[in-house]
Amino acid sequence: MSKIKLQNVLKQYKETHWVKPDVTYKQVTISQTGKVSFRGEKKGIKIGRKRQFKINLKEHPNTLIFIRQGVYKGGIGICPPEVDGCIVTENMPMFEIHDIESEYLLNYLKSPQFRNDVNKLVPIGTAQKALHEDKLLELEIPYPKKSEQDKIINKLKSIMDINLNLSNNTTNNFSLIFKLRQSILSEAVQGKLVPQDKNDEPASELLKKIKAEKEKLIKEKKIKGEKPLPPITEGEKPYELPNGWKWVRLGDIVQMIYGDGLTKDECILNGKYPVYGSNGIVGYYNEYLIDKRAIIIGRKGSSGALNISELPSWTTDVAYYVEESKNLDFKFLYYLLKSLKLEEMGKGIKPGLNRNETYARILGLPPISEQIRIVQKVDQLMQLCDQLESQVKNNQKNSEALMNAVLREAFEVE
Repeated sequence: MSKIKLQNVLKQYKETHWVKPDVTYKQVTISQTGKVSFRGEKKGIKIGRKRQFKINLKEHPNTLIFIRQGVYKGGIGICPPEVDGCIVTENMPMFEIHDIESEYLLNYLKSPQFRNDVNKLVPIGTAQKALHEDKLLELEIPYPKKSEQDKIINKLKSIMDINLNLSNNTTNNFSLIFKLRQSILSEAVQGKLVPQDKNDEPASELLKKIKAEKEKLIKEKKIKGEKPLPPITEGEKPYELPNGWKWVRLGDIVQMIYGDGLTKDECILNGKYPVYGSNGIVGYYNEYLIDKRAIIIGRKGSSGALNISELPSWTTDVAYYVEESKNLDFKFLYYLLKSLKLEEMGKGIKPGLNRNETYARILGLPPISEQIRIVQKVDQLMQLCDQLESQVKNNQKNSEALMNAVLREAFEVE
């Protein structure tokens, strides 16, 4: 198989267009997998660079485009019909493909050989790694006869169909495992996962202890009092509770507190205690607000997202926290909150979790001894889910490795 330089099959074209402030323009993006797609529209007045270039698929139907700053990561591909007329900056040079099958070229651009050759090229600039098209066009590619190109295209099509099926199966498997985790939690909080023990102290007694603890904290002014929650009616009860359990509202057993406005910019990054935002740690601070283990619940933005703080920590005002209590198993409470799917309660453009609505959620409270048994069983089943997920990820990696091997073999030059 002979080789030629890319400059022999790619001819650069430029259709300069000066952006007008009152005109709406279409723009494109290129993913790391080489997919060129329509990104959206923007008014000319909001576009910084006024000198742009138009993609013209009517005169250049087989147009290849790449991102100077992204080609090292796979940002190179062929334009589909929907991006015709879109504008791009000079950092996205365009070329008309000629004297080579565009599908053959596209497959080669995804091959390990091409990626290796690109990574050997010296970038321009120092601030951001970028590649000028002059250097790219100097690269040599395998150039078989048209009949051989067609054979390679057909061979890769069949392999890609298999790979697509494997990818779809992987996605379905991940979805099934996610549903399995949800089903485990649902069974657990309904008392269907472990047997009940008639010798357990009933949850009604546990609820008295929880209320007594809350009243003590209010009296000591460590927490604020809340408005009484409405009684639970028969029509609200979603299923029959096991013996020894008690219907409660979430606000009956937990206190959701949030920070006093600490922002990420105010965090001292080398401080002592972690700071939790709505979806995880955002920095460190020199003082702390939570002096026990706590469950962090996203309040704004990533509303309903759960994190566990094992150490004293601080929360920003976009997260609630629920401190550990001696009357509830900490891990059970985490699983209980997980089962409520709080992330589905977020409202607004930046979804927010309303505390009063969350407090009103109805749930079954088991005896403390059963909480411990439930946690042991759920931990065991979640570990099995982790193992299943690991197997699926390994299959995904094997599928990707197989595809790379096929691409490498297809374009091997003897």
